[in-house]
Amino acid sequence: MPETVLYVCATCRREGDDPEGPRAGARLLDALRARAEGVRVEPVECLSVCKRPCTVAVASPGRWTYVYGDLDPAEQAGVILEGLAAYAATPDGIVPWKQRPAAFRSGVIARIPPFPPPVGTREAAE
Repeated sequence: MPETVLYVCATCRREGDDPEGPRAGARLLDALRARAEGVRVEPVECLSVCKRPCTVAVASPGRWTYVYGDLDPAEQAGVILEGLAAYAATPDGIVPWKQRPAAFRSGVIARIPPFPPPVGTREAAE
């Protein structure tokens, strides 16, 4: 199975964030890294979903990519990792709706199709 990566917007800011303290996205990143075992968690500077912080993207080669927002950095690290495990267990990245954590059902922002293989690879396969 290809590696699954969880991208976390480390620059997300939530209303009420202390301007002198870490942003909500950075707090979510820290919470996920503290709980993630055997999972690749990567910070990104911005996922351009500022109206729905905190935001993550789940991606893997040959699978659909999902972007989720409205995540709570203090409460939902375990829920996010649960959703990531369900995603990783699929061949195409599509987890049946009822099997997704509630935060993923309500927080889905985008579903992006897998990239096609590079042109040279497609021609060689034909």
